[in-house]
Amino acid sequence: MMMAFGLFIFGLSTAAYQELQRQTEWRHQGKARVGRRPARQFLGPGDDKVTLTGTLLPQLTGGQQSLDQLRKMAGQGAAWPLIEGTGTYYGLYVIESLNERKSVFMRDGIAQQIEFDLSLQHVDDDEPDRLPSDASMRAMLEGLVGGGA
Repeated sequence: MMMAFGLFIFGLSTAAYQELQRQTEWRHQGKARVGRRPARQFLGPGDDKVTLTGTLLPQLTGGQQSLDQLRKMAGQGAAWPLIEGTGTYYGLYVIESLNERKSVFMRDGIAQQIEFDLSLQHVDDDEPDRLPSDASMRAMLEGLVGGGA
């Protein structure tokens, strides 16, 4: 297991990523002053975004059904815990965007290579209304047990 996002496990059989990029921001509000640099006040944490980039080779690794499962999760609007395979807990994240590019096609149009970029945005851990509902969890479990989309 490379990483878990809610009940979705990133790995060779699902959606192995080749790159993880994390951008964390902090907010400092400036107040203009005459003849001097602006005074800055620290307002707290800003955005914390994780981007996973990978290439799927459906004949060897996960395929379209893994990306479809992530799209279903995004459509629920829920925040899911993000935990690295090492045990590092990142916090609660929502799916902000999922981009995919298909190439190397078979005669029937099935892609042999699918590249993806998944953007996740951190939300405050104290927002219980962002957690998945029981129905969302049930649908996610059924999707995983049923083999995907």
